[in-house]
Amino acid sequence: MSPTTHQWTPTHGEPYRPVAYRPDRMPSSESLARAAELRVRMDERRTVRQFSTDPVPEQIVKDAVACAATAPSGAHQQPWTFVLVKDPEVRRQIRAAAEQEEEISYDGRLGDEWLAALRPLGTDAVKTHLTDAPHLIVVFQQRYWLGPDGSKRKHYYVDESVGIAVGMLLTALHLSGLAALVHTPSPMRFLSHVLNRPENEKAFAVIPVGYPADDCEVPDLVRKSLDQVLVEV
Repeated sequence: MSPTTHQWTPTHGEPYRPVAYRPDRMPSSESLARAAELRVRMDERRTVRQFSTDPVPEQIVKDAVACAATAPSGAHQQPWTFVLVKDPEVRRQIRAAAEQEEEISYDGRLGDEWLAALRPLGTDAVKTHLTDAPHLIVVFQQRYWLGPDGSKRKHYYVDESVGIAVGMLLTALHLSGLAALVHTPSPMRFLSHVLNRPENEKAFAVIPVGYPADDCEVPDLVRKSLDQVLVEV
């Protein structure tokens, strides 16, 4: 079943026009079962840095982006752009620029404390995932709305909104059987230039997507338990 799609237009200043929302209530037994299954499946999610070059159907990635775009956002301004980078040459340019910045970072820009925090993850300045993974999504945050005539309008809670959308993207990709990595080369200004993005957009994250390589390894990490992250009052 395909979702109903509509062409969005800015709603700034328009009156409140509510519509009925009456979703079917799921039986408690089914809700409990789904929640338990989701908890197990999401606990299997890992950040992957070694990707297979095997192809992945592009529609899976597009459906995951569509899921991410349902995220809540400040004033429903949906301040995100997802750029699916297909051109191999553009991806090579992104990797070269990212590795150049990362070499500077690992050579001292990050500082000893940050490098010590990264050490258990086994990361370095080599970013093969940017060209190995069959898909590459670059997420941009729209700092403000930019109209066709050059007019501007402020967006609200941009960092929070885009962060939620990226979390939903990772969830959708994982539940679709794919692996991903959130890569944030610092600084990321080169991405706006390489991808020719407009002035109101700022790079937020680079996300390679695909299947783990046959020889993929991940850090031996332990997540905090529920009682370490949940406070009941």
